[in-house]
Amino acid sequence: MISLLCFSQQKEEFRQVKNYYNQHRKMLNTEFKKKFDAETNIVKKATIQGDFLFFMKKMDSIENTALIGALLKVRNTEDLQFLQKKETKPALTSDKTSDIERPAEYPRGINTLRQEVAELFYRDGVHTETKTVKASVVFIIEKDGSITNVQAEGDNFTFNRQAEIALYSIPDKFFPAMTKGNMIRSRFRLPITLTIGD
Repeated sequence: MISLLCFSQQKEEFRQVKNYYNQHRKMLNTEFKKKFDAETNIVKKATIQGDFLFFMKKMDSIENTALIGALLKVRNTEDLQFLQKKETKPALTSDKTSDIERPAEYPRGINTLRQEVAELFYRDGVHTETKTVKASVVFIIEKDGSITNVQAEGDNFTFNRQAEIALYSIPDKFFPAMTKGNMIRSRFRLPITLTIGD
């Protein structure tokens, strides 16, 4: 089981987007820091700091657009794989918990999973008129611990989309469910709630 942790869960499409934008954030940070450190006027320093925060917020928004593109690509790829393997698609475990000897688990537990999803969640990508939005995210945990077929079910489309991106972006694989000593595919449900502050 330890070998499962050596491989990242994060889909390659999401990893590429995140690496690209993190590299650009680092370059911007370096350039703004040089400018900030060279400036002696306190008012101009504050302006430089404000510009930096503005640029970073814009970078987050642009990265989110790229992540939405990655989500569409992953979904399309999964759909195509499903169509190609429709005849031989591995079955999911029964919904009866008695059939599963050990359910799937996230390394360091469910609270770690919730925390990582919260950290990966892009709040500015959620458009809502209500203070609290909820979704139930359902996905498949494959035999190798990776996740596929992430589907958020909730009333707010933008919240659902951000929840799906966050789940696909988690860093670690799951320990897959087991029955009769064998690793099996299983379905996992994770409720997510976001409260928008005033």
